[in-house]
Amino acid sequence: MTLKERLAFDLKDAMKNRNEAKIRTVRLLMSAIKNFEVEKMAQATDEEIVQIMIKEAKKRIESIDMYKQAGRNDLVSEEQEELDIINSYLPEQMSEDEIRQLVMKIIRQNNLSNPKDLGTAMKLIMPQVKGKADGKLVNKIVKEYLGG
Repeated sequence: MTLKERLAFDLKDAMKNRNEAKIRTVRLLMSAIKNFEVEKMAQATDEEIVQIMIKEAKKRIESIDMYKQAGRNDLVSEEQEELDIINSYLPEQMSEDEIRQLVMKIIRQNNLSNPKDLGTAMKLIMPQVKGKADGKLVNKIVKEYLGG
């Protein structure tokens, strides 16, 4: 079952169970996928759908931070609920320790040692963590090890 088929199935299930948060979130995801497909003029692959979901999750995280600063806890809980639903469709994220181990391994294998090697390191690491780790976190860890 593709991710798109799973979303359609889950939407029907959420409608039957009257789960408003899931209905809202899955419709939002399906709309984002549809917009992507119209722009691309082709069907979205599962990998592209995962990237769309990651973008939507990041939007929720940013919204949660803004709402917390504004003291809008009602909206924080709503956004958190949507984020949890989106995360349920995403591949399991790597822990910071797993990222650190991978970064150290790649830096050692390729004899990278100074801040100038940041771009090279990122090019080697990102394909291995795509969809499983936040690029900002990976970049921060690589900079720590390369002294950037």
